[in-house]
Amino acid sequence: MFRDLKRFLIGRPMKSSQLDHERLPKWKALPILSSDALSSVAYGTEAILGVLVAVSASAMWYSLPISLAIVLLLTTLILSYRQIIYAYPSGGGAYVVSKDQLGDKFALVAGASLLIDYILTVAVSITAGVAAITSAFPSFLEHKVLISVLMVLLIMVLNLRGVTESATVFSYPTYAFILGLLVLIVAGLFSLKNGHVDVDLSRPHEVAINGITWFVILQAFSSGCSALTGVEAISNATPNFRSPEGKNAANTLGVLGILLAVLFAGTSLLAYLYHVAPHPHVTVLSQVAEEVFGRGGLYYYIQGTTALILILAANTSFTGFPLLAALMAKDGYMPRQFTLRGDRLGYSIGIIALSLAAILLIVAFHGDTDLLIPLYAIGVFLSFTLSQTGMVRRWFRLRDRGWQGKALINGIGAVVSLAVLTIFAVTKFEEGAWVVLVILPIIVVCFLRIRSHYDVVASELRLDIQKVHPQQTGNLVIIPISSISQVVNESIAYAMSLTRPENIICVYIGFDFEALHAMEEKWRQWNPGVRLVTLRSQYRSILRPLFRFVDSAEARVSENDFITLLVPEFVTRKWWHRILHNQTSLLIKAWALHSKDIIVISVPYRLKN
Repeated sequence: MFRDLKRFLIGRPMKSSQLDHERLPKWKALPILSSDALSSVAYGTEAILGVLVAVSASAMWYSLPISLAIVLLLTTLILSYRQIIYAYPSGGGAYVVSKDQLGDKFALVAGASLLIDYILTVAVSITAGVAAITSAFPSFLEHKVLISVLMVLLIMVLNLRGVTESATVFSYPTYAFILGLLVLIVAGLFSLKNGHVDVDLSRPHEVAINGITWFVILQAFSSGCSALTGVEAISNATPNFRSPEGKNAANTLGVLGILLAVLFAGTSLLAYLYHVAPHPHVTVLSQVAEEVFGRGGLYYYIQGTTALILILAANTSFTGFPLLAALMAKDGYMPRQFTLRGDRLGYSIGIIALSLAAILLIVAFHGDTDLLIPLYAIGVFLSFTLSQTGMVRRWFRLRDRGWQGKALINGIGAVVSLAVLTIFAVTKFEEGAWVVLVILPIIVVCFLRIRSHYDVVASELRLDIQKVHPQQTGNLVIIPISSISQVVNESIAYAMSLTRPENIICVYIGFDFEALHAMEEKWRQWNPGVRLVTLRSQYRSILRPLFRFVDSAEARVSENDFITLLVPEFVTRKWWHRILHNQTSLLIKAWALHSKDIIVISVPYRLKN
């Protein structure tokens, strides 16, 4: 049943040779890897206005120069990440750059930052998309957490089906959103030209706006920088592009930069022109669309495509998180399971882990985007800073042709990213940024502990093939039984294939003398040719008497001999039949594997009915 459900949801397995067919052309890569960055247009302007409107309505004028500063920062980051794409076409972004240029410790900080960013991207994108839905349909507001969780699960299933398939599904809503916003910006500016909007672009006439300080401006700037999250995704996932990977990824990143600059600057300008202020239950973009189009078809088109891209923006993380986790797992800093590809050639463990982490965040923060955003940009700009710093060091090491200009671009990116990171950490500290600052070192310590474990295991398992060879030894087989049955008969037959009958002991544990005598009499009548040991358990425990016997047997055999605990068990045809039977064999195996230095073998007997 589970296999049939899995095939229905995910599809049939794909061959490893089909991996090249899963690579993305540019027109598919843009929506699947840029939806996070593009979707941030929907809440970047709102984040700026949310800080300024708390001072006064007049202070909203500052949203224009702040938006311009963010566009300039975007330009620097796009140029910087184009250089990373060409320098590190294997992907991995800040983690790979930091590992190569700054060392493992900085790489782990970058990796932890990116992983946190990916998780928060899913949570923020989904909750922001649901907020767009509830802005148009307020009756859904009380169910926003449930809707958010269902959206995460839907995107998880689509990604488990494969990169190419999910890219096809996600491309159309992304292009529809881009078209809708371009139409909104053009229509809004056209209304301005025709005098339908009363506009004054000059600074308010007051000499000074009460309450406006550099701290407030920097706080608004750092909040608006949430619109830059996701610009690193293309460089992180360069291997997902079709050949030539580097050139295609760099061109796609350039297109993203132009689109993001136009859409973000345009929506910020319209929000100011139409005197839109943040509202608890209606997004800024929703208010702008209503001002320009009214509550007609185009308004619902904008809201619908905004909700879709905000929800689908989470898919950027479903591309980046599994790939980064796989790279870190290959280096030994994450569980090895993250390197395994699933039936559809995606890193399924990473996809599922990302989904569960995002769901936990959504439930913990009650699906509130405003509570999640302060956690959002710390990891992003920390990874920006490390990647740009690493690239500066790379250019100074190589000193190839034109290295001064390249180093200057990355240097500016590093300085500005560090400045934004510092501003964000200070201004958003009490709003929740402290959580990320506390969690980051904990995650890094976990990475180091995982690597230490793998190093210890590798050291213990290492074998000198020139000196060490397997030696023939004895084997004492112990078979715990509860009755004389077909299962026990097959288990004894299997044990005889491993060793001589005199090295096989069957152990029966009874709770009273009558049961013990009955078993001994049956055994004499059956006479299978192996010894039976009966033990009485006064406290009705199976495990303690059994393993006391194993300990005593272990003390009597040679140091080089093996002790094998052979556990008979029958397997039912239907899964629900299992709950009708005792699972003593499972307990015996679990206890033995984790507490005894012995070999444990399960001998299954499959029931026909």
